[in-house]
Amino acid sequence: MCLHTPACPTADRTDREAARVVAAHPEQGWSLLCNGALLFDDTGELLPDGRVIAPHRSFAATA
Repeated sequence: MCLHTPACPTADRTDREAARVVAAHPEQGWSLLCNGALLFDDTGELLPDGRVIAPHRSFAATA
């Protein structure tokens, strides 16, 4: 799906959040990344294969 050079990380890699945003909807709390993953404002993710990644905020962000 990614046509950038260098290519963005695929949705199955741990660094998938580094992919470029292709559609941002901050009013709804989500962004679509070029690797097909949906990234939510609470740091949760929905991957293209249907897997759900639970929110993973750092402790510093909540303190």
